[in-house]
Amino acid sequence: MTTTTTIALVAHNNRKNDLLNWVKENHKALEGHTLIGTTNTSRLINDLLDLNVQPFGHGPSGGDILLAARILQGEVHKIIFFIDAETPHGHEHDIQTLIRTAVLNNIPIALNRASADLIVLEK
Repeated sequence: MTTTTTIALVAHNNRKNDLLNWVKENHKALEGHTLIGTTNTSRLINDLLDLNVQPFGHGPSGGDILLAARILQGEVHKIIFFIDAETPHGHEHDIQTLIRTAVLNNIPIALNRASADLIVLEK
């Protein structure tokens, strides 16, 4: 039985272009995986590239918590989350809950391009 890896793709507004460029560069490595993303991020990626990123919710409206719940249900195996560390976010507690949930459940989470490169290349 073959299991597919589910990778979540998330980016704060000021980092969406960075994530789009990263996804373009890693398009081949991402093919064959199940891809999910927050509503706006998945829409941007799907509009620009031939990838089927399934939306699961808007980050500031509970999307980070929905992603944490998917981790707890065993549905997410890796997270690429390009965060904007220079801008305060009203949903900072949700972001911390997501990061904490990933850490406690041993889910690799990349918060920048360098760690995203390592996660996508790892089998």
